[in-house]
Amino acid sequence: MSQAMTETLQAAPARLADVSARIATAARTAGRDPTSVELIAITKTFGAGDIVPVLEAGHRTFGENRVQEGRAKWPTLRERWPGVGLHLVGALQTNKAREAVQLFDAIHSIDRARIAEAVGQEMAKQGRRLQLFVQVNTGEETQKAGSAPRETADLVRFCREDLKLELAGLMCIPPLDEEPGVHFAFLAKLAGELGLKGLSMGMSADFEKAIGFGATHVRVGSDIFGQRSRPGSPR
Repeated sequence: MSQAMTETLQAAPARLADVSARIATAARTAGRDPTSVELIAITKTFGAGDIVPVLEAGHRTFGENRVQEGRAKWPTLRERWPGVGLHLVGALQTNKAREAVQLFDAIHSIDRARIAEAVGQEMAKQGRRLQLFVQVNTGEETQKAGSAPRETADLVRFCREDLKLELAGLMCIPPLDEEPGVHFAFLAKLAGELGLKGLSMGMSADFEKAIGFGATHVRVGSDIFGQRSRPGSPR
């Protein structure tokens, strides 16, 4: 192992501690209990070797963007660290619902009726109850997944009344070129109107601001593991 790689692995626990401290400070500044914010360490594109130091530091909640990438690394890691909670934060296709329900403990990307139906059916078949978040495309970006804001209330109603699903909350990813606070405030308001308590919002660039608007789950990758080497990776 090169010296640079060794230094990178050693840095991850220190960065984790720094992020955790920043979360606590942001929560207290907002008049909140720091334990009301759950840190999801996003491991997209990072291998098991990158993740192990963070596991050894005691962190147990992680997120992946793709089912297949999660399947490739997490079963083995969970054999060593069985207390890990795994969240799917990326878009989900109906043909991956079975694997997603098998592997993950939470799905943050329920964005249409077909996905909700597929996930609900698989949870019933497998006897599993996952935390489910409805993803809202607050910026109404055509290239981005998520329910349109004007359609979210109907989707939530369908999940609750037709499918009898228990929803944890709402999730959003603000447009990169817009003030994220506007989107966080909108999501918090919408969640309140729908009677949902969970707010999955805020990433490396803006999680402290998200906490100020009530985020209950923040999704942080690069501030813990370092910059991703692949182009097009989210913050």
